[in-house]
Amino acid sequence: MTLKLYNSASRKKEIFKPIKDGEIGIYVCGVTVYDLCHIGHARSAIVFDVLVRYLRARGFKVTYVRNFTDVDDKIIERSKDTGEDTITLAERYINAFYQDMLALGVFNADVEPRATEHIDDIIDMIEILVEKGFAYVVDNTVYFSVEKFDGYGQLSGRRLEDMIAGARIAVDEKKSHPMDFVLWKGAKPGEPKWKSTWGEGRPGWHIECSAMSCKYLGANFDIHGGGRDLIFPHHENERAQAMAANGVNFANYWIHNGFLTVESEKMSKSLGNFLTIQDALKLYQPQELRLFLLSKHYRSPLDFSRSALSEVRSGLIRIYRTLQRLEEIVGPYKTRSKGIITPFLSKSDGDDFKGRFIEVMDDDLNTAAGLGLIFDKVRDINRIIDSSATPIADSEAQRKDIKSQLIKERSDLLDCGKVLGLLEEEPTQFFKEIIKTPSGMSTEEIEEMIRERDKARKAKDWVKADAIREELSRKGIILEDGPKGTSWRFSVEGS
Repeated sequence: MTLKLYNSASRKKEIFKPIKDGEIGIYVCGVTVYDLCHIGHARSAIVFDVLVRYLRARGFKVTYVRNFTDVDDKIIERSKDTGEDTITLAERYINAFYQDMLALGVFNADVEPRATEHIDDIIDMIEILVEKGFAYVVDNTVYFSVEKFDGYGQLSGRRLEDMIAGARIAVDEKKSHPMDFVLWKGAKPGEPKWKSTWGEGRPGWHIECSAMSCKYLGANFDIHGGGRDLIFPHHENERAQAMAANGVNFANYWIHNGFLTVESEKMSKSLGNFLTIQDALKLYQPQELRLFLLSKHYRSPLDFSRSALSEVRSGLIRIYRTLQRLEEIVGPYKTRSKGIITPFLSKSDGDDFKGRFIEVMDDDLNTAAGLGLIFDKVRDINRIIDSSATPIADSEAQRKDIKSQLIKERSDLLDCGKVLGLLEEEPTQFFKEIIKTPSGMSTEEIEEMIRERDKARKAKDWVKADAIREELSRKGIILEDGPKGTSWRFSVEGS
């Protein structure tokens, strides 16, 4: 099978060919640390987390670099508002970012550089651009000359003359061209500053990523990623700077995830629909958020809504209820390590479950189709379990065959789930972590009612026992009595 990825630069799917056989370098633009991360950041983080997981599961050696922008206009403005110095402010939000990613099951990148730790690398690249005539100095500020770089606009598909006509930028008389952008900003009172050839100042946003990506992955590397909103101007400018400085192609493949809205509106604090990851985790379990954010193709727009999350919860419950049934038949399973992805996906093009999973994931990381296969597999497993209770499975040999089959089916399901960062909890733990059931009852409240029903049954108070069962049933909770006691599940279509 052949991996294909949509390349924003060519605006089409391309067969992926790494620069070095078996090895891949990936740079993804991280967050600017002036505020808490929102669910839009979560989508990007999870998309690229899954890309890295999948590539490693397919046997590639991946070097994943994701930066922090810790010096920027927004950080300086927030510092003035809060009274904190920029270093303390940035560190606080970096720590918050790590907490969010840990909760969402997002792996740390292999290298996580900060702009302030690479000032010398940034200055070196700017000096090369000035020497080559791609940049010019006015007072103690350095600008990149877009007219000097022939390929400017190719990534975003824009012509320079059209950019000028549609530009909403203040006229800066220091610039040679309206679209020229800052590489080095001259120092202003009270702002962070470093010494340079052109005087004290600080780097522009775009040059930071160019310098850090090239330092860790080389002048030409495989994949550059980020949100769709970064294509212009950030990634366009990154590409121009790096190619102008190094004289070679920058990233061979550009991958961008689509926009995320909230209840069909663009997320905005002024609209009151700005949802941080921390707030979202108070309402939903981490796996619910992951499944939702992977439920559509990564390039498609995605709308965050209560109804959509309700469907996601129902789907997760269906899967974990099946895993719970499997435990009752074939026993518990050893929990997979959450921090390690080893090459476990077969590269054969067989028509088995893993083969089909590889096929859809090879098609531009189609997680929506991958999830569809997982839900199909859950239905298949339930059919096998149900058939095992029929006379056809009466013989010992048949029961052993069915048990062996179920163990393999579960293993395949969990392997593919791990690529998506899902199904890494034991069923018992999952159900404990569901904050509220669809009925609004907590797990503890449900189990207390079951205990009351058990007492009524022991006392042969059938009227009370039936009344409790009916009350739970009305709230969407199904009780199942068995030799080991009473278990419960949510009433979810198809479960």
